[in-house]
Amino acid sequence: MKEKDRRSKNASVTTAKGRGAEARGGARQEKKRPPFAKAGEFKERAAAQATVKAAEPRERPSRTQPENEAPARVIARRTGDKPGEQIPLILETSGVSGYHLIDSGAGEKLEQYGPYRIVRPEAQALWPRTLPDSVWENADAIFTGDTDEDGMGRWRFPGAVLGETWPMQLLGTEFHGRFTSFRHVGVFPEQLAHWSWVKDQVEASRRPLKVLNLFGYTGVASLIAAKAGAEVTHVDASKKAIGWARENQALARAEKLPIRWICDDAMKFIQREERRGSRYDIILTDPPKFGRGPNGEVWQLFDHLAAMLDICREILSPEARGLVLTAYSIRASFYSIHELMRETMRGRGGRVESGELIIREGGLDGREPGRALSTSLFSRWVP
Repeated sequence: MKEKDRRSKNASVTTAKGRGAEARGGARQEKKRPPFAKAGEFKERAAAQATVKAAEPRERPSRTQPENEAPARVIARRTGDKPGEQIPLILETSGVSGYHLIDSGAGEKLEQYGPYRIVRPEAQALWPRTLPDSVWENADAIFTGDTDEDGMGRWRFPGAVLGETWPMQLLGTEFHGRFTSFRHVGVFPEQLAHWSWVKDQVEASRRPLKVLNLFGYTGVASLIAAKAGAEVTHVDASKKAIGWARENQALARAEKLPIRWICDDAMKFIQREERRGSRYDIILTDPPKFGRGPNGEVWQLFDHLAAMLDICREILSPEARGLVLTAYSIRASFYSIHELMRETMRGRGGRVESGELIIREGGLDGREPGRALSTSLFSRWVP
């Protein structure tokens, strides 16, 4: 469900109907005015009408289920002890081969993606910049336009005009960086903390782990897990994102790796997996605030997150290694998803680790530790 909100197409319907009626009926008829009322009569009528209306029962708003929304899941209260906890846990991404955060400030960030320096909006960069404006202005690509997280805009190239994609590599996995109209570049580098954890879990296991990557986007996490030895199921509702993921697989020369690329609504997919009795050892889930499935299914994070995690628990294997949730751009504390994860995993033992993902500035060469930029909240259950 990476597709974003669409505007309603029903504007001006009322106006059109009014015009049609006027055309069919010819000239509009004048309403007859009542004779002048006696003094005080209008006040008496208004008072009487108000009394009648107050006595009438109010009509309740409709509670019918939207056509493209799945029936609400009844979440039974789980018994047993809640898992242990580790809070707050800060998972940091600093300079790695292929990426580092150069500088940030004044509502923007300057990053190094492979061979390119890129400037993008960043609302949480409240402080002043460290490097001079000349460094920022000479970046290879600068995003301009809407500064909202999912706002559309365009890229400006101060030097040579660049193509839509360029080759990247993280954790030994090749993929395409990509200039999109929504300011994203095909990868979220702060997720390196989770990807490294998954890679370690898979490589340390004595059997092939089954990994489910929900809202998988361009497939970098899926490729890293598969290269480490996992059997991966990658789910995203965007056909375009699935296409990009397959391109990344080809670039990484990983066509023979055991990855299932599935274009589907995430909730519908895991509901079917629950009915089938399917089980996974690691589940990664990175849901948006709002999204639509391929058939118009609606996803609202605050409405559907609890049900999604409840199903994810049911499809975790008895020997599961972890359930990871990342939440971007929501008005909530990490405590919210932390307590939700602990309630979801009640009676399963283990520990819930929650906090924030951050990226550490590294300067021009990536080796000068600077300020920490918070990017998202996360919660992770481990056995």
